[in-house]
Amino acid sequence: MQQAHMMKAYWEHFRRAGDRHHVHSPFVSELIAKVLRRPPDAAGFGAIERLRGRALRNGARIEVTDLGAGPRSGQGRARSIRSIARSATRSAHRARQLHGLAHHVGARYILELGTSLGFTTLYLAQAVPEGQVTTIEGCPAIRDHALRHFQAVAQRNITSLEGSFATQLPRALDRLERLDLAFVDGHHALEPTMHHFHLLMERAHEGTVLVMDDIHWSPGMEEAWRRIQADPRVKVTVDLFDLGLVFLHSGQVPEHFRLRY
Repeated sequence: MQQAHMMKAYWEHFRRAGDRHHVHSPFVSELIAKVLRRPPDAAGFGAIERLRGRALRNGARIEVTDLGAGPRSGQGRARSIRSIARSATRSAHRARQLHGLAHHVGARYILELGTSLGFTTLYLAQAVPEGQVTTIEGCPAIRDHALRHFQAVAQRNITSLEGSFATQLPRALDRLERLDLAFVDGHHALEPTMHHFHLLMERAHEGTVLVMDDIHWSPGMEEAWRRIQADPRVKVTVDLFDLGLVFLHSGQVPEHFRLRY
């Protein structure tokens, strides 16, 4: 059922989405030019991608504690590292775009909900060498692997929290000096997503960017995306199918875009 929904949603997105030639907003045109079309050179992330490559070859199985909506491919609790690397992590292309986005908006304090194996966390951390990334993971076994990856590349500006978003998100927000960028990747359901969104908005400022993962995962997630777009504090959204970008700049005319990048 979930896969059938995703296929239908993908073709609807492909039919309606445009590219830079369909965009007349200077703000979004700059985003396309500097972030979406020209993400940072892959050569700068060789160490991270070598870790990803090892994970994709790692057949060791771990017991997964899933506090969200479950894996994309519907596996059970005992899963291999390579299956997690394939199905529960952002692609290198998307991770580079998130790195570029963090740099583009001048982020210093980043919050990630859903660490997984930590590859995207590392991309975000390398975007803010003088800043801090706080990341939350609910599964102890997966978090252990992420911590090893952070240590392997000596990335020291990451704070890793273990536990549910319900318990750890309020604590993380209390500890943050401010919230510049939040990447919400986990618990793909309507009510939890909206709860997390409203908590994040309490700490957001005009320059805060929210990145919502899997906005077309299910009818509930699509409803959450519509509600986020309708929030009067939200000025610009960009639907990339798998990711939704949310901007709060008060000087912007409210606009919503579907793009193929």
